[in-house]
Amino acid sequence: MSDFSGMEDLLQDFLQEAHDLLSDVDNKLVDLEKTPDDKGLLNDIFRGFHTVKGGAGFLNATELVTLCHLTENLFDRLRNGELELTAELMDVIMDATKGVREMFGELGQGVQPQPADARVIAALQGALNGELPTSGALAAAEPPPVQAPPPSSAPGGEPDWASLQSAITGEPVKAAQGELITRAEAEPVKASAAATPAVAGGKDAAPSPFGRRASDRPAATASNSRRAEERGRENTIRVDTSRLDQVLNLSGEIGLTKNRLTSLRADILAGKSDSETLHALDQAVSQLDLLVSDLQNSVMKTRMQPIGRLFQKYPRIARDLARQLGKDVELVLAGEETEVDKTMIEDLADPLIHLIRNAVDHGVEMPDERAAAGKPAKSLVRLEARQEGDHIVLIIADDGKGMSAERIRAKAVDKGLISEEEANTLDERQSLNLIFLPGFSTKTQISDVSGRGVGMDVVKTNIQKLNGSVEIRSEPGKGSVFLISLPLTLAILPVLLVLLGDQPFALPLSLVREILPIDQQRVQEVGGKETLVVRGEVLPVISLAKLLGWPADRSPEYGVFMQTAERSFILGVDSFAGRDDAVIKSLEDFRPKGVAGVTTLSNGQIVLILDMKELLTDFSQHGDTGMAIRNFEFS
Repeated sequence: MSDFSGMEDLLQDFLQEAHDLLSDVDNKLVDLEKTPDDKGLLNDIFRGFHTVKGGAGFLNATELVTLCHLTENLFDRLRNGELELTAELMDVIMDATKGVREMFGELGQGVQPQPADARVIAALQGALNGELPTSGALAAAEPPPVQAPPPSSAPGGEPDWASLQSAITGEPVKAAQGELITRAEAEPVKASAAATPAVAGGKDAAPSPFGRRASDRPAATASNSRRAEERGRENTIRVDTSRLDQVLNLSGEIGLTKNRLTSLRADILAGKSDSETLHALDQAVSQLDLLVSDLQNSVMKTRMQPIGRLFQKYPRIARDLARQLGKDVELVLAGEETEVDKTMIEDLADPLIHLIRNAVDHGVEMPDERAAAGKPAKSLVRLEARQEGDHIVLIIADDGKGMSAERIRAKAVDKGLISEEEANTLDERQSLNLIFLPGFSTKTQISDVSGRGVGMDVVKTNIQKLNGSVEIRSEPGKGSVFLISLPLTLAILPVLLVLLGDQPFALPLSLVREILPIDQQRVQEVGGKETLVVRGEVLPVISLAKLLGWPADRSPEYGVFMQTAERSFILGVDSFAGRDDAVIKSLEDFRPKGVAGVTTLSNGQIVLILDMKELLTDFSQHGDTGMAIRNFEFS
C-alpha cells in the first residue's frame, strides 16, 4: 500500500517539478564551480533547495526535508560570505544532490524515503559548524559498522525464526514468555542501527528516524527506482499552449469543411450535378486536403520537445566522472533549442551518456599528458544538436588524443573479434567502426567506468532502433568526433514504393540514392555474382525477389541504388509505384523477419515496409551476396 494514499496527484506534480528544479540546480552547480563567487548562482541554488524542501514538507517527507534543509543552510552561509566554496565542499554538495535524487526515486515508488547517507549528513553538519571538509572527508566520516548480534538458535538447533522475521519486517521480536518487547526496549536497538550523526543541541540536527512506517522499503531497493519512476512518466508531455490552440483552430476549420461537404453531398443525391456544384465540391475537397495536412503537421509539432531538456543532465555527469578520474573537463552545450520527437529523446538518453563517458574516459588525456603535448590543461567536450533538412544531427566531439585505426584493428584481432585476414581488408572508417563490436574495449583493466566493451554496443543498438546512423571522425593527437544522424520523427517515414510483380513494397527513402534501368547487357559477373558499373564503381546487383525468397521468374528491369554508411548496392525490382509519406503501423504480436512495419495506401492496400539491414544480414549469412557484409559493420 502506498504511503501517499489520497495524495497521488500532489505527489506526481511535486516529482515532476522537483526533477526539473534539481536538474537546473545540477547545471548551476557545475557553473558555480567555475565562478564560486557568483551571487546570482548561489541565490538560485538556495531557492531551488528551498522550493524542494517546501514541497517535501507538504508530503511529510521528513528525511528529504532534513537533507534539503541542511544543504539550504549551507548555501545561505555561502551566499552571505561566511563560508568559502572549495572543491571538497562541492563534492559534499554534489553527494547531497545525489541523495535528493535517490529520495525522489523512492517517492516515485509511493514510499517515504530512507534517511540520507550518514556520511553526507555528517559532512554537511560539519561544514555548517565551520569544519571544512578535506579530500576524502566522506570516507573518513563513514560510521563504524554496526556489529550484528550472534545468531541465536531455537530449541533443537533450528534457526531463530522469530529473529529472522523481525530482521525482515522490522516488527519487534516476541519474548520467551510470549510478551512483545516494548517500544522503550526496542528504541536503543533502532538508534544504533540508524547510525545518523547529529550535532548535540544543534538546530540542524537530523531528526530521529523513529515513527517510520513498516511499509517503508530498505534503501537497497532505491537503485532502480528512478528508472521505474521515469517509465511511469513516459505518457506525459509538455506542450506549448499556442500549439494546442493551432490544433483546435484547425479542428474547427475541418468541422466547417465537413459540414460543407455534407451539404454538397445532399445536393448531389438530390440530382443537382451542374458544373457549379461540382466546382464547389472540388474546392471543398481541396480545402479539406490542405487542412488535414496542416493538422497533421501541427499534431506532429506537439510531440516535438527541445533537446535541451535531455542535454541539461550531462554537464553534471561529465563533471563527476572527470573529477573521479582526476581530469579537468568542461562539457560545452550547443543547439539546446533544437526540437526532437519525444520518443527519440527518451531513446537517446543512454547512447549520449555512453558517448560522453567515452569521451571523458577514453578520449581526454590526463593533465600531465596534455601539458606534454602542448595542450591547455582543461579539456573541452562538445555536445551539439542541429537540424539539417529533414534530419537531426548530434555531434559529440572532444579535443583529446584521438583514435588510431591501426591500434583498433590490432585490438580487435587480439580479442578474437575478427581475423587477421579481415583486418587487412578494412579501411580507416571501417576500422574505427570496430569499436561498436560487443565486447570491444581498449582498456586492459575493467573498472566501474569502462573496460567491459558494452557502452559503444549500446550506442549502436539504440541508434539503429531510431533509423539513424553514426559516423566517426578521428585524428590522432587532435581528438574525435561522433556524428549521429536521425530522422525528425519516427511516426512518418518517407518511402519509395516498388513493385515485385503486382505486389508493392516500401523502401525507406533515406537509403535511396537514385533509380536506374538495368540493361542486362551491362550486367557482368564477378566471382559468380551479378554486378553493375555505376560511374566507375562496381556495385553488386541483388534481386528483391531473392532477398524475400520469392521465385525469380524474370530478370529485374529497374534498379534502386541504395547506400548505407558501410555498403552500396543495386536492388533489382520490376517497377515503381511512386513516393509516399508512410504512417508506420508496428506489428506488435507478429513481425516477419525483414519487415519494419506496415502502412496503408490511399486505395486501402496494405504495404510492408522492408527493413533492408535485417534482410541483407540474413541474406549474407546464407552466403548469397558478394558484398562481403560483415556483422561488425554499422549502418
